[in-house]
Amino acid sequence: MTEIRPFRIAVDQADVDDLRDRLARTRWGSEIPGQGWQRGVPVDYLRGLARYWEREFDWRAAEARLNEMPQFVTEVDGQTLHFAHIRSANPAATPLLISHDWPGSFALYQPVVEALSPDFHLVLAGNPGVAFSGPLSSPGWNTTRSAAALNEIMSRLGYERYGVQGNGGGAAIAVEMGRQQPGRVIGVHVNGHITFPSGDPAEFEGLTEAEQARLGRLQEFRDDKMGFNAIQSTRPQTLAFGLHDSPVGQLAWIVEKFQEWTDPAATLPEDAVDRDLLLTNVSLYWFTGTAGSSANLYWEMAHDPSAWAPKEKSTVPLGVALGVTDITIRRFAERDTPVAHWTELPAGGNFLSAEQPKMFADDVRAFFLGLTR
Repeated sequence: MTEIRPFRIAVDQADVDDLRDRLARTRWGSEIPGQGWQRGVPVDYLRGLARYWEREFDWRAAEARLNEMPQFVTEVDGQTLHFAHIRSANPAATPLLISHDWPGSFALYQPVVEALSPDFHLVLAGNPGVAFSGPLSSPGWNTTRSAAALNEIMSRLGYERYGVQGNGGGAAIAVEMGRQQPGRVIGVHVNGHITFPSGDPAEFEGLTEAEQARLGRLQEFRDDKMGFNAIQSTRPQTLAFGLHDSPVGQLAWIVEKFQEWTDPAATLPEDAVDRDLLLTNVSLYWFTGTAGSSANLYWEMAHDPSAWAPKEKSTVPLGVALGVTDITIRRFAERDTPVAHWTELPAGGNFLSAEQPKMFADDVRAFFLGLTR
């Protein structure tokens, strides 16, 4: 089936009531006094956020805001994929597909729609297995397959030439989209892009102080913040039972990443990302029951020998925006892609479109408009 069908979010009221009931009946555990965030999400903090989710957060208002964006679904390679498609009033606008990171969703790009719409036809894609692009209908949805599916969406929309933007895991998909379709993808813009050394000691010679700091953050991530990755890369299905049954479990699993991956100048996750937007994102995972399927990309990558094998260098220009938490090293990025644009931003973390929407939109626009000059 290649049909593109209109889609509108309409969560059953029974599911909204069930969420509130489960939140009210949460069985809270204890914690070691004074631990802060060192061992995970603090109980008192999560109690307060869960109480707000239960009693004050207005899902219907959030749903209405999301439905302001025209949305669609289509089936690609046996998988239902969801996306928002906002056409610009500008006939010369550039088509731009945006691929999100885990544990994000298309909702986190709502803050930049107005700013980007004058210059871009926006396609906010739901990655396979996430929210309304889930659950997964089959195994094998690795980066390569996901990239091919998103390229196919652009074909079905009639876009022969287009740009791609992605962050984190979505950035890996975006780069692969360009590698697969170099004649159609005019450029790839990324943030939160993870680059790794090849093992050649010469790659470390002459690193700047800022680059050494980024390598330090990468090492800290590998040493102390990889627990989620280890679980999702090995036993995503076992994890899914707890997250699917407990909204507080799902909330803690996601909000921890918003604490660790956003600008450290923010004391709490909601100081970096609007609290209602954060809960809208979590609610999408909860109502669609896609905690397990969204984790499966990690399993696929960990069990795909080709994922880490050397690849032919892409010919598609790359634009990179670095927030203050980023770990991208330019020479590592240039080894894989031709870097044409590089911006080191003064603020923002991994969820840049939600943390610093103006900085994000300005940098995306500068990169793509620069390609057409």
